Amino acid sequence: MKIHEFQAKEIFRREGVAVLDNYPVRDPAAAAEAFKQLGGGLAVVKAQIHAGGRGKGTVVEVPTQRGVQLVKSAEEAEQVAKNLLGNRLVTIQTGAEGQRVGQVLVEAGCDIDREIYLGIVLDRAVKKPVLMMSAEGGVEIEKVAEEHPEKILKEHFDPAYGVESYQVRKLCKQLGIEGAAVRSADKFIKKLAEVYVKYDCSLVEINPLVLTKKGELIALDAKVTFDDNAMFRHPDIVELRDLSEEDESEVRAGKAGLSYVKLEGNIACLVNGAGLAMSTMDIIKLHGGEPANFLDVGGGANAEQVTEAFRILLSDSNVKAVLVNIFGGIMQCTTIAKALLEAYRTVGFNVPLVVRLEGTEVEEGRKILAESGVNIITADGLTDAAKKVVAAAQV
Repeated sequence: MKIHEFQAKEIFRREGVAVLDNYPVRDPAAAAEAFKQLGGGLAVVKAQIHAGGRGKGTVVEVPTQRGVQLVKSAEEAEQVAKNLLGNRLVTIQTGAEGQRVGQVLVEAGCDIDREIYLGIVLDRAVKKPVLMMSAEGGVEIEKVAEEHPEKILKEHFDPAYGVESYQVRKLCKQLGIEGAAVRSADKFIKKLAEVYVKYDCSLVEINPLVLTKKGELIALDAKVTFDDNAMFRHPDIVELRDLSEEDESEVRAGKAGLSYVKLEGNIACLVNGAGLAMSTMDIIKLHGGEPANFLDVGGGANAEQVTEAFRILLSDSNVKAVLVNIFGGIMQCTTIAKALLEAYRTVGFNVPLVVRLEGTEVEEGRKILAESGVNIITADGLTDAAKKVVAAAQV
C-alpha cells in the first residue's frame, strides 16, 4: 500500500523525523494562501501522485510545467498549482498516460548544502532490513545502482534493535559528513529506522535527504510503502489509502480476494498460484506473446471469484485472448471446470479462451469442459497452452 508524500511526512513529523513545514492543498487559491502561511520568500510546489520522477515529469496539458517547481511569490504558487491540479503528470514511473494530479504540496524552502539518497527496504537474502545511503542524492537512484553500484552504501540492522550508532558513524565517514551533522544523522537515521519497523513498511525512501548549511538532516522528499499483509495492525494507516491513485481493476480485484496487476500486453492470464502465474507470463513471452496481467485466484477460488476475475480481465480493451492455467492441488480440476463454465455463461466471451488443467481430478475436469458445448480451446501442457493462446491472440 502506498501513500502520498505529504502523508508520509506527517508520519515522519509525528515520529520525530525532521521535515519542513508544508501544506497539502487541492485548489490554486489555497496554494497562494499556503505560500503566505509559510512566510513568503521561497517555497516549492509539488504534485502529489504515487509515482517517482516528479521533478523531471511533464504535465500533458502544460508541457513546460514540471511536477516539482520552485516559486517565489503567492501569485506564482497559485499559477503553478493551477497548471498541475486536474491535469495529468507523466514521469518515468507513470507510463505515457500519466497520472491525474488531485492535490499539491506547498512546502517551505530550504538552505541546502548537500543532497543525499537514503532508503530502507527488506533484504530477503539476508532476512533483515537494509539501510542504503548514497552521495548521489536527488537523482535517479536506479540509474546509480545500475551504473555505479559501489556508490550505494549498505548497513543491515536487526529490527528489534534498530540502527546502531557505530553504523551511522561508519556511513557518515564514507559520505564525508562531519561534526555536528553526525549527531543530526544519528538521531535522524535511528528515528527513520524505527518508523520502518513500527509501521510494517516495505519501503522508506528519501530522495533527496538534505544536509543544511547548519549541519541538520531534513527529509526533502518522502516515499513510504507498507506491507499489505500487516495493515490489519494499522487501521489508521489504511485510512490514508487514496484509491483514486490506484488502477480501478486492481482495486476491484482486491475486494474480490484476487491478486491482480494490470500489464500492457494483450493476453490475459487466470492462474492459481503466484509462482505458476509468473511462469505462465514468462512462457507467453517466450513464444512471442505479451501478458496483459498477473492474476492469481489462489488455491480456494469459488465460482463467484472466477466470474469476477473474468469480468476484470475482459474489461481490458487490449485483451485479445485469455489463458486459464490451473494446477489442481487444494482446488480440484472439476471445481475449476464448473466455475469456468459458470463464468463463461455469466460474463460472455468475445475473445478466444485457452484452458490448461493439471492435477487432482484432471480427467474429470477436462471431460466437463469437452462435453459443455462451449467454445473452449483445451491444451496439453503449458507449452502447448502458450503456443495456442499466442496464435489465438494474433487472429
